[in-house]
Amino acid sequence: MRSASSTPSFAAGRRPTNAPARGVAEFLGAHDKLGALLPAAARMAQLQKECARILPAMFDACAVMQFASGQLVLAVPNAALAAKLKQQLPKLQESLCRLGWQVNAVRLKVQAARPPAAAAPKREWVLAPQALPALAALQQQLEDTPRNAALKAALATMLRRHQAVTPRRS
Repeated sequence: MRSASSTPSFAAGRRPTNAPARGVAEFLGAHDKLGALLPAAARMAQLQKECARILPAMFDACAVMQFASGQLVLAVPNAALAAKLKQQLPKLQESLCRLGWQVNAVRLKVQAARPPAAAAPKREWVLAPQALPALAALQQQLEDTPRNAALKAALATMLRRHQAVTPRRS
């Protein structure tokens, strides 16, 4: 049996009405161990925003991994960007210190990100020249019944689409 402190506020039938992020925050905040992570996560998100504001061109692909004991660890997607960012670390550290972050050291950790899943190439179907007249004849020969209505509509759509794409021969 769960204690009252570990039960989410919406478990008793009340659903959160605001954005899903607020619901997640309420859910996590209701648990003792998970609730302790919320301030750290908010702090990391704020630090990520500050770093992106200080170095906007370079920090799009980077992420704050850890910030503990004055040491900031940044994830960098490749060694080339790490080399460029390494030259900007004094500026980043100084700017963060001016904003109130006690950053004593900055470490870069190269972490190759997974490449985004390539979208499958869109296949274009090419109908044989004799297919269009055959489909048109099929559409005309089908009886006008409720069972055939969807098939006739699909055939009409297919014919319109392919007639618009297919160049007319003179």
